[in-house]
Amino acid sequence: MIHYEINSLKELRAGMGDGLIEAGKRNSQVVALSADVKGSVKMDGFAKAYPDRFIQCGIAEANMVGIAAGLSLCGKVPFVGGFAEFVTGRVYDQIRQVMCYSNKNVKICGSHAGISLGEDGATHQTMEDIALMRVLPNMTVLVPADYNQARAATLAAAEHVGPVYLRLGRSKMPCFLPEDGSCPADNTPFVIGKAQILNPGTDITLIACGHLVWEALQAAAMLENGGIHAEVINIHTIKPLDTEAIIASARKTRAVVTCEEHLYNGGLGDAVAQTLALHCPTPMEYVAVDDRFGESGTPDEMLTNYHLRAADIMEKAHKALKRKQ
Repeated sequence: MIHYEINSLKELRAGMGDGLIEAGKRNSQVVALSADVKGSVKMDGFAKAYPDRFIQCGIAEANMVGIAAGLSLCGKVPFVGGFAEFVTGRVYDQIRQVMCYSNKNVKICGSHAGISLGEDGATHQTMEDIALMRVLPNMTVLVPADYNQARAATLAAAEHVGPVYLRLGRSKMPCFLPEDGSCPADNTPFVIGKAQILNPGTDITLIACGHLVWEALQAAAMLENGGIHAEVINIHTIKPLDTEAIIASARKTRAVVTCEEHLYNGGLGDAVAQTLALHCPTPMEYVAVDDRFGESGTPDEMLTNYHLRAADIMEKAHKALKRKQ
């Protein structure tokens, strides 16, 4: 079992903000747009560093996406920032029509995603955004695991040509990956579409994204204490999905648990299930939110009450192992 330590507690949205500043330094065509929440989505640093390349669009997400699409036609690389609930659900038609249909080079930074947003409550907690974005043709969907990987994902998004959705959390979460967002197990770099095997195992596969990657690693350590060797895969790219890594691991362990801070329907779990159904039918369990909206509470309370903790992953792992037998 590879041991991971918490180096610090940092927000994933801050990783995007710092990565955006670096992307702007590397490429003068990078611009940023905000829906009147530049501080909340950590675009204020970019606005200060490059004031002539930042546009405050006001609380008008649909208009912001339209402006960004127009800027992309002029050779710019626009990043639009807002709360994940509002830059996906509220503006879905514009994303579909002016971004994806014509394959515009626009990057959506959806901050405050998931249930761990906390006290802002159900209206601001989006748990369906992965589902909305992954079904769109031409869209790339990134869900980094910590601050460092969020920074790396932002830089990768800036270089990628085409629409990108970058999902980010609000709360401070464990920072446990190297500064470049690479995989410590084999030193492989962060690459869009390439899963990371954070811990090799032979008995069961834990496939996670975002904040739940850390929980999956803790669950793997708990399972190890019971003699169960869990393989932990960080799927930081939901689309394009690394189907080869998923199939190879499932064929080896013959049991899978997916872990995500998202609804059961339409997210990482369904993407993995589709892959396994087509190529490698495997006993599988989901750790996700069961067809319900959020509520107000602290981030820790929300993750616990919605059964998204390491103990919940371990419980589902035992269920999958029984089904394997």
